[in-house]
Amino acid sequence: MALIRQSAAWWCFVPDKLSPEQFVHTLADLGYAAVDLVPPDYWPLVRDAGLAIAAVAGHEPLTDGLNRRDLHDRIERELRANLDLAHRWGIPNLICFSGNRYGVDDTAGAEITAEGLARVVPAAKDAGVNLVLELLNSKVDHPGYQADHTAWGVEVCRRVGSPRVKLLYDVYHMQIMEGDVIRTIRDASPLIGHYHTAGNPGRNDLDDSQELYYPAILRAIKETGYAGYIAHEFIPKADPRQALQAAFDLCAASIGP
Repeated sequence: MALIRQSAAWWCFVPDKLSPEQFVHTLADLGYAAVDLVPPDYWPLVRDAGLAIAAVAGHEPLTDGLNRRDLHDRIERELRANLDLAHRWGIPNLICFSGNRYGVDDTAGAEITAEGLARVVPAAKDAGVNLVLELLNSKVDHPGYQADHTAWGVEVCRRVGSPRVKLLYDVYHMQIMEGDVIRTIRDASPLIGHYHTAGNPGRNDLDDSQELYYPAILRAIKETGYAGYIAHEFIPKADPRQALQAAFDLCAASIGP
């Protein structure tokens, strides 16, 4: 049976809600398996708490990304350096970004992004690390971002044609852009390598005040045979520990602990 493990995103809780030590030890106490988007200075803290690091950024910034050929040399250097670190620290996913459109049409953007990713596929294979292209909304949070629909990301992955290049499907972002979440997850599941969650609207807790029904979404993910991490990337409205506990319990009830 496929094993799905839970993670939580660092930036949503540290430093505004919890100290680094409080956050990491809270996750460990609650039964989480990993942390997402941990700054490198805190990787030893995470490891010492018995947690994994599920995903970190492979290059930055997300606005200036792989859809620009003039940036490919710089991004390749960053990705290669981070692939080496990911291999040494056992991090399975490096998050990649299309960048903003800046006048590049979607067809050309997909072609150029695929070219950029293809340059580092051999290094990703050697490291045993996935390059996951993050899907973000361009309506609310990231105006101009090009990888703002699942179909576009699927086209990039198909152009690269490597099992090491997949999508980071963020349920919150894709609900804003296209909805139809469960059908999309089922159709695109072979190309999805990582998941992020949050409630919509507001990017807050996975509770009954928002429009996404996560029990059904999580069951659909499990039914695809996905084996990886589901990372909660929401900003808690109240007590952060209680919010993390509620998210963990909701997810565990649908996919198992």
